[in-house]
Amino acid sequence: MDEQLIQAIVLGIVQGLTEFLPVSSSGHLIVVPALLGWDDPFIESLAFSVMLHVATLLALLVYFRSDWLRLIPAGLATLRDRSFRGEPDRKLAWLLAAATVPAVIVGLVLNDLIETAFREPRLVAVTLVSGAAVLWVADRLGSKQREISGLTFRAAIGIGAAQALALIPGVSRSGISISAGLLAGLDREAAARFAFLMATPITAGAGLWELRKIISGEVGVELPIMPLLAGMAASLVAGLLAIAVLMRYLRTHGVGIFVVYRMALAALVVVAWLGLWDR
Repeated sequence: MDEQLIQAIVLGIVQGLTEFLPVSSSGHLIVVPALLGWDDPFIESLAFSVMLHVATLLALLVYFRSDWLRLIPAGLATLRDRSFRGEPDRKLAWLLAAATVPAVIVGLVLNDLIETAFREPRLVAVTLVSGAAVLWVADRLGSKQREISGLTFRAAIGIGAAQALALIPGVSRSGISISAGLLAGLDREAAARFAFLMATPITAGAGLWELRKIISGEVGVELPIMPLLAGMAASLVAGLLAIAVLMRYLRTHGVGIFVVYRMALAALVVVAWLGLWDR
């Protein structure tokens, strides 16, 4: 099998799993090729990373399709009636809208800077450790007594502000959003559900913004069709699996395993940086 195709499938699986597990997909897409010595311009390109994110967006839409089929009409009904009418879906739709505002603002202002300044494995090691510490603290300090229906608009905007930090590779969108949800008092499963629902419009907007660059030819790299489609398919399947497993896991388990994994990956990056990887 073609080497480029294999690498695309591997990174598709990595993206699908790590986009939803709180371990940072963007960090893995930088670290994995660096550790394995992959230097294919397509595999390392931001364009390929964007298309993998589009595939994980599809995974979100497929998994939470029933939620969005309720939330979108509920949100529109709120505009019509100017009232929540005591319906949880109406309130949730606007909580999610409020939570997207900070990420939109930060993304528009800082996205290009972050794309160029933070795509470096050593910095990813730092953010992996920092994110692990935040996740560990949040899991221990959060009351884990609140359901999504009890979330306030102030708390939702706070979770959205935390999500904006996920633009930095290694932070993890799901990790920082779940951490903020836990600190807001949500139970683990509710924190993950709100994080995933909140990520859907942000991921869609970011994907469309980057697709604009691909269509206009700004990416500066050739996009081979078969590796691209194979990587996206792998990312979609792995993403669906990761969401299902994480939602079930958090019903009865804490986040300690992800904290340990993040620390171990950061240590591996440091070992490679010090030149010990090939010894």
